Amino acid sequence: MDQRYTYLLVNVGCIIMPLLFSFYPKLNFYKQWKRFILPCLLTAAFFLIWDGIFTHLGVWGFNDAYVIGIYWFKMPVEEYLFFICIPFACVFTYYTFKVLFVLRGLQSFVRWFYIVLALVLFFVAFTHIAKLYTSVTFILLACCLLYFTYKNYSFLPVFFICFLFILIPFLLSNGILTGSFFNRVVVMYNDNENLHIRLLTIPVEDIFYAMLLLLLNVYGFERRYLKDPQ
Repeated sequence: MDQRYTYLLVNVGCIIMPLLFSFYPKLNFYKQWKRFILPCLLTAAFFLIWDGIFTHLGVWGFNDAYVIGIYWFKMPVEEYLFFICIPFACVFTYYTFKVLFVLRGLQSFVRWFYIVLALVLFFVAFTHIAKLYTSVTFILLACCLLYFTYKNYSFLPVFFICFLFILIPFLLSNGILTGSFFNRVVVMYNDNENLHIRLLTIPVEDIFYAMLLLLLNVYGFERRYLKDPQ
């Protein structure tokens, strides 16, 4: 396999099964695509601006050897696709849990879990304020968690289970991008801007970055779904 397709194939691998199972009769998630697209694009726009700034500042960068070579604002086209493929897989998973499973008794636990998590994130962020990836990611996620728990949104327990479920594919895909399995480091991180704590080769901040990305996508999808459930 041409190594230049590494990042592209990671994106394809993440979206292919959710895309195919969107037509599963008990789900018919393809009918929800119109409710997914706008929140996804709005969230992607925010993250791509953030991504572009951090790329310019050298917080992270991309290895030319493992991308096809099309760049916009110093970011490969695969990075743009990442903010569609990964949210699609997550929102599909969220919708699957929402439709096929009944989750009861978790609202209070999840609410307090997110409150505690937000406080811990604030503490770590402000004690490492000079580390841009750590501080910005942790503060933004903590603010969102506190806001969503204050509003007591009903989607939070389902998202909680969904995020736990996707942690394994997340570790696999991110592990490939950061060099855990094939000795191909697609995304390179400046360790001066993070806690230098890694799971395999994945910066721990990536977990919370992903949580923020997916939480905003699910929130946007849920708003559209409730507005027009049919």
